[in-house]
Amino acid sequence: MDQVFDLAGALLVLAGAVLCFGAAVSLVRFPDVIGKLHAVSKPQVLGLICVAAGIAVSLRTWWAAGLALLIVALQLLTAPVAATLVARGAYRAGLARDDLLRIDHLTEDLRAAGYSRPVGTEAGHLDL
Repeated sequence: MDQVFDLAGALLVLAGAVLCFGAAVSLVRFPDVIGKLHAVSKPQVLGLICVAAGIAVSLRTWWAAGLALLIVALQLLTAPVAATLVARGAYRAGLARDDLLRIDHLTEDLRAAGYSRPVGTEAGHLDL
């Protein structure tokens, strides 16, 4: 029975590593900040969940399962918020490409709030 748990744990860790590798590849392949954040945050969170579950299954102790559950809960609470804040900051700074967006609700909300982009920026380019 121990061999089954060890195999299941190893397969979960391997699946998590493959998902994290896919997130790293998408970080290089996608053209803009918003696309990169979308492609990185989803598989990275799932990859961490798989790795934490694989370690908990391999160790087979209550403290390992509790710690894995805490890691997963904190990741699920913080990753979407952080990705949203980075995407909004990049959009406001002019680093996001407007031509790739089909629907742009953020521009409408920012205009209603009286915000305009910084001088010298245009879609996708920032003069530093």
